[in-house]
Amino acid sequence: MTHRPFVVVLIAVAFVGAGVGAYVLARQSSVFALERIEVEGAPAGVAAEVRSSLDAYRGESLIKFDSGGASRRLAGVAEIAQARFDRAFPHTLKVRVRLERPVAVLRQGSDAWLVSASARVLRKLDRPFPRLPRIWVQRSVDIAVNATLGGPGARGVAAVAPLRPLHVGADVRQVLTADGELTLLLASGTELRLGNSGDLRLKLSIARQLIPLTSGAAYVDVSVPERPVAGYNPQVAG
Repeated sequence: MTHRPFVVVLIAVAFVGAGVGAYVLARQSSVFALERIEVEGAPAGVAAEVRSSLDAYRGESLIKFDSGGASRRLAGVAEIAQARFDRAFPHTLKVRVRLERPVAVLRQGSDAWLVSASARVLRKLDRPFPRLPRIWVQRSVDIAVNATLGGPGARGVAAVAPLRPLHVGADVRQVLTADGELTLLLASGTELRLGNSGDLRLKLSIARQLIPLTSGAAYVDVSVPERPVAGYNPQVAG
């Protein structure tokens, strides 16, 4: 009877050792080798880029899959904002992605790029360009796919990114960023003057209410949110 606790301890240690041994074996063997990568939430072209970026993990055990390293690899795919990984044993890795949301076409001379709500340059565009607001930048600005815009380009993106989330039903054709002042040129011909980059969501929320009430206005100025102003062309009004 006095030896029974000791025997129980030995049995427990044996089970733990067996479990550790099985885990180490699974990590090193091909029992759970990655063979298939399934991508959800992305179009075919982007999904192919994801699989290509993760090809280095094929043949390795799913047990030792490095999600942090995989995320860093996918940072090279511009269209992906976020990725989540699920191991579907024995041989499949599922990748669920959230895409960047395109909000504008960046223009520089005859060239154009698609830009996301996070000011990330997604890809270079060929004609015909998407029906999105245009943001023009000078030729001196360096633009690279997968880079994040700064300066006037970033301010222009900040002005149009909230339009859809705030349900601002304005057809914005172009963003002007001269002298630090933001102006949205609407398809109707109206200028929506936002002033500086401060309180943009508040300004756009006010604009959402004013635009339907100011049809034919030359401009709607919400640069001072407490005192919005609409101006009309006297010749047209007359």
